[in-house]
Amino acid sequence: MNRSNSFIIEAEAEDGIKMAQKWAEKELEMKVQNNPDAIILRHGLFSVDDARRVLETATSSPVIGEYKLIIITASRAYHEAQNALLKLFEEPPANTYLFFILPTLGGLLPTLRSRVQILSMKDIGSPTSNVGLPMSYIPKEIEEFIKASKEERSVIIKKLANGKDDDERRSNRDEAIAILNGIEEIAYKRRVVTLQQGVTSPFPQGVTSLLNDIAVLRGHLNDRSAPVRMILEHLSLVIPGNLL
Repeated sequence: MNRSNSFIIEAEAEDGIKMAQKWAEKELEMKVQNNPDAIILRHGLFSVDDARRVLETATSSPVIGEYKLIIITASRAYHEAQNALLKLFEEPPANTYLFFILPTLGGLLPTLRSRVQILSMKDIGSPTSNVGLPMSYIPKEIEEFIKASKEERSVIIKKLANGKDDDERRSNRDEAIAILNGIEEIAYKRRVVTLQQGVTSPFPQGVTSLLNDIAVLRGHLNDRSAPVRMILEHLSLVIPGNLL
């Protein structure tokens, strides 16, 4: 079977670890518990020094089995650190499988994204939604934004529209972009399923309007001078109440 050896998972750390381990158990028939060849590296802000340690870890051969599994978690990754991983993720050592887990992919460099497979729950086996839609893993911050009340969304929007320094403002903008992208994916799948079921009103129409709005909002949000608060407030107003 032709497999990619490098993956990125958009998930909270522990959820992503479980997903990576389940993939290894299913695809590699690898026992991951108490296995020295199944390595988990947990980080907060992923730095260049952290990337160097990953490179060092990846160079050693498996200890007891045929495969080596390296799972890296981080809350966010510096662009310089991502650049340091490019060669490794493009050409991992033989029989070495790499997983990089991030809570949001908004800050992921296109050069790194192009070298990996983005893995979701649908690639492993996920539950089916109540309308028959196979749903991929929904990151926590996206689910919270969709389910939040008007007042709760206002709190989230206020946080993402601010930041004490450039790094925090950039991180918040990346999270805002990730929320926009996640809602778009969910809306698209909802529209496909409802149309397949022959439902024509009113839900698909609301989803179609949402998708049209998101296409416009993304163009604004990718401009670093754009008002994040106004963009997210508009998004909040156009999300259908039964999107999930």
